[in-house]
Amino acid sequence: MELDLPDVLAEVGDAFARYEAALISNDVATLGELFRNDPRTIRYGIGENLYGYDEIQGFRAARSPVGLMRKTMRTVITAYGRDMAVASTLFTRDSAPGKIGRQMQTWVRFAEGWRIVAAHVSVIDEPRTGA
Repeated sequence: MELDLPDVLAEVGDAFARYEAALISNDVATLGELFRNDPRTIRYGIGENLYGYDEIQGFRAARSPVGLMRKTMRTVITAYGRDMAVASTLFTRDSAPGKIGRQMQTWVRFAEGWRIVAAHVSVIDEPRTGA
């Protein structure tokens, strides 16, 4: 298996950037497009466990658009062959000082393009430095 093919990394990087732009602007339609429309798609969020595309879309439609802006850092995308990749990133929000978010997404290439089939988001206290 070939790892981190440059063209695959670029494609998934573009899809990840679309996801981030849609997330902070609360573009529910684009977020829905980027998740695989399938009952097996799963998203574990900060306060919710969502099983299937319908639950994920229901959460997105009901979510408040306030305070979604965030800064990502240490984003790592690893491609496994031509059709699967994992995107991992840390994020902070001004609305949550002292906290750091962690997000992982599994992306798979389908006929309709790259789609998220599994995602996990969690928040922890920001680690102390110098200890």
